[in-house]
Amino acid sequence: MLSVRVNNSATFEVANDDLQKLDVVSSSDRQFHLLQDNQSYNIELVELNMAEKTAVLTVNGRTYTVQAEDELDRLLKKLGMNGANSAKLNHIKAPMPGLILQILVEVGQTIEKGDSLLILEAMKMENVIKAAGAGIVKHIAVARGTAVEKNQVMIELQ
Repeated sequence: MLSVRVNNSATFEVANDDLQKLDVVSSSDRQFHLLQDNQSYNIELVELNMAEKTAVLTVNGRTYTVQAEDELDRLLKKLGMNGANSAKLNHIKAPMPGLILQILVEVGQTIEKGDSLLILEAMKMENVIKAAGAGIVKHIAVARGTAVEKNQVMIELQ
């Protein structure tokens, strides 16, 4: 069972079987068409954060922020292991190969969890890389226009 929260308010329970029954057609890497209950939906994936299981979607012109939580996430949260108590973060690594489009922080800047750090273009999508925890930017190891590989250190924190 998957819990899906939309715009930080409404939460829906979705069975994995229900997801497999959806009639979805991909028209590009970021655009999809969904038919459900004789209704047509045009969906665009605007932003995806796999680490936090969040996505920003535009559905028929309206923008929604969606966060998914599965049974394992709920169990980890119940046990107090949901990342809030994790060790201090020392490096920001590239989650996938791509090209640095923009760097949004400077050396010496204090950052908090959720702050936008840089924009990485991968698979024709712009991905905003956000801080998973608090820290101070010690070193920026990439520059605008730099190609990065998966797991390459982009920013060091102190």
